[in-house]
Amino acid sequence: MIKRVLDIVLAAVGLIVLSPVFVVVTLVLWLRAGRPILFRQTRPGLAGRPFVLYKFRTMTDPRAEAGSGTDARRLTPLGRRLRETSLDELPELWNVLKGDMSLVGPRPLLMSYLERYSPAQMRRHEVKPGITGWAQIHGRNDTTWDERLAQDVWYVDNRSLLLDARILLRTVLLVLRREGIASVGHATMPEFRGPGRGVTISGSSSTGEGRQQE
Repeated sequence: MIKRVLDIVLAAVGLIVLSPVFVVVTLVLWLRAGRPILFRQTRPGLAGRPFVLYKFRTMTDPRAEAGSGTDARRLTPLGRRLRETSLDELPELWNVLKGDMSLVGPRPLLMSYLERYSPAQMRRHEVKPGITGWAQIHGRNDTTWDERLAQDVWYVDNRSLLLDARILLRTVLLVLRREGIASVGHATMPEFRGPGRGVTISGSSSTGEGRQQE
């Protein structure tokens, strides 16, 4: 209950204080990339229940540019800068206010991954997903899937308000340093194929931003 109250207060304050940033990013995206401004995608939340996640769009629109290729090719220069500064994540504050997400928790991934998790990895959905989390301050996208999901489960077992505060402070430092934005050699995390299995590049089949993970 305390965590939810803090989420509401901090998300509301963030939306108000950062409203000028929202306006600037929206105008720049509209002028340089056109519409849509926001990227919307269904993601699994608490207990795997689907919700619509909102972010600022960072890739070319596959509807307007057929055969655009991998995430690395579709990531625009402006989109790369938004990701480096994590400004693309700001609309997720609305998800927090709505109750779909928390400020801190395992990152919401793709719906298709639900059937690929091991029973232990599936435990990451015992809490609400977050804008940032324990895995994000220990490598973010620059880590393996097994490591990242194990860190998510560790958070589930050890979560506390003090740990959340520590994660939020560490996240601010990492954003300022622009560390761990992408997996080495990729625009985002590679596709999760299952525990201990190989990976492929996210978006390699030209399926568009719909396969984007971060």
